[in-house]
Amino acid sequence: MESPDPERLLQCPYVKNHHIRACRFPYHLIKCKKNHPDIARNFATCPFNARHLVPRTELSHHISICDDRCIEQDLVNPIRNPRQDTVPKNTWQYPPCDEDWDLELAEENNTTPFIWGTTRFCENKCPANNAAMEPKSNLASGKQVPKTLPWKNSGYGQ
Repeated sequence: MESPDPERLLQCPYVKNHHIRACRFPYHLIKCKKNHPDIARNFATCPFNARHLVPRTELSHHISICDDRCIEQDLVNPIRNPRQDTVPKNTWQYPPCDEDWDLELAEENNTTPFIWGTTRFCENKCPANNAAMEPKSNLASGKQVPKTLPWKNSGYGQ
């Protein structure tokens, strides 16, 4: 079994003079494989651990003795635990809903729509003394509201 120490030195399978920290080893393997494609052709990657590079001729032997092979066996033949067979029943219940969407929709349809630059929208919501207010424009004096909207004649939105 490999040591979990990330600072331990590992020997590169491509160039024997390369000694790399375990935490950097996967990155080094990729780089060294690109730099030495002629040597990389002779190696195969273990299907259980990509850090295991073995000569192609020894791959079947390595697969039979690889320490990481037990992971696949656990997935194929999991050890049955009697406690796992009984799954507790979910007893969670939805909280009661206090919303009435039909009532909210009816209230929305009875309101006056908001119109920019006027105070008419306030008639249903403001006190009685403000209800008699005339619609007022917020435009500066000498300015007029356009008769048509700019996108009506441009062909957009039709």
